[in-house]
Amino acid sequence: MIMTTILVIATIATGLYFLNKGNHHTGLKISKALRINLFVFIPLLLGALTILMPDAVRAATRAPEETSASGLQYIAAALSTGLATIGAGYAVGAVGSSALGAVSEDPKILGKTLIFVGLAEGVAIYGLIVSIFILFV
Repeated sequence: MIMTTILVIATIATGLYFLNKGNHHTGLKISKALRINLFVFIPLLLGALTILMPDAVRAATRAPEETSASGLQYIAAALSTGLATIGAGYAVGAVGSSALGAVSEDPKILGKTLIFVGLAEGVAIYGLIVSIFILFV
């Protein structure tokens, strides 16, 4: 976790340095720095989760009526909600920008485009419902 914190602070410092420098290649350098950050940050985060996850599962199973499967139940609920909201965010971004372009050309289709944006938001609601079923049913 210390390494990931150092990496995030280094990326922010690099971005501020390039921002203050102000040349025309700044965007390329910042995108390269962010790409390197993601390829280092994600494996470090997964490694930290792999090391720390057994302790979290053991802490969740403190009560005698709970088994080791209940810790995995919380992980499954978190994954279903998290991945559903990431997917919904991506879908709303893609559909919303397309809908805005379509409405700017023809304002009469606003209602139809709102339906598509609502369908994209429904993905997050489905993830939440699955999480509720995992936790309470």
